[in-house]
Amino acid sequence: MSTTKAEELPIQSSADVVSVRQAVRAAAMDQSFSLVDQTKLVTAASELARNTLDYGGGGNVRIEHLIDGVRKGVRLTFKDQGPGIADIELAMRDGYTSGGGLGLGLGGAKRLVNEFQIDSAPGKGTTITITRWR
Repeated sequence: MSTTKAEELPIQSSADVVSVRQAVRAAAMDQSFSLVDQTKLVTAASELARNTLDYGGGGNVRIEHLIDGVRKGVRLTFKDQGPGIADIELAMRDGYTSGGGLGLGLGGAKRLVNEFQIDSAPGKGTTITITRWR
């Protein structure tokens, strides 16, 4: 597998969340994703960018264009230095929310992508990597 293009964007404001969505849609289009696959990836990215801002106190996302043989994909890595997630299993459950949201965030984002990895611990921040393949 190789990365053909990568960029890193800050997530420090609501305007940055919008910029992340636009950049992810552009990456998905560049990789010839269908409209449905673009929408799934952008929806997951939007949720994770919002979480990075709201719960992680801001951070960044790395957007990578991937090629693996005939497959093309987009990998997104969201990082923050926030308080971390004490119970990842609980946080992944539908209906769970530590804020005022619907509690569909992490589990919903996972269902929209092909690969999902989370690394977090209290006081250590959170890194979430998602990949969607075409």
